[in-house]
Amino acid sequence: MSSGSIDLSTEEDLVLGCTRQDRRAQRALYERFSSRMFVVCLRYSKDRVEAQDLLQEGFITVFSKISTFSGTGSLEGWMRRIFVNTALMKLRKGDVLRGAADVDDVAARSVSSGEDILSGIGGKDILRMMQQMPEGFRTVFNMSVIEGYSHQEISRELGISEGTSRSQLSRARVWLQEKLQEKRSRK
Repeated sequence: MSSGSIDLSTEEDLVLGCTRQDRRAQRALYERFSSRMFVVCLRYSKDRVEAQDLLQEGFITVFSKISTFSGTGSLEGWMRRIFVNTALMKLRKGDVLRGAADVDDVAARSVSSGEDILSGIGGKDILRMMQQMPEGFRTVFNMSVIEGYSHQEISRELGISEGTSRSQLSRARVWLQEKLQEKRSRK
């Protein structure tokens, strides 16, 4: 290996290669992370086609901003943030939460947590159910339960009130509970 060549097995060299717009490095980065980022895209999408579009847009952003990756924290975490932001930008453009109303805290507390709802069902079933959710429910549920955002962060990211975030999460939980009950009653 010459002194100018890059060992594509390390993240540091992948980032360096992508910064130099080396197609081999870009392909290697895509191959290493595309399946994990596709799962992120699926969680914010109604179907695989929409997720593929988000995946493509996300990688375009990754490749255009790779020089800003500081090396602190994980490359995967940095990329995940880009993919989540790509999905959120798409959702904001669609104004999915326009007209979403706040719900009082009593109603929100009466529904079990997302973690309880999801216990006992497989990852593929969860993903399939999330893709069937109305977009606003899916977005807030995903950001809160899966990604761990606070209602304050969700509010800031989506341009909605914290009450609307709580309301959408509560309604998403109710929606999931109803779908799970339907599924169990069919068995």
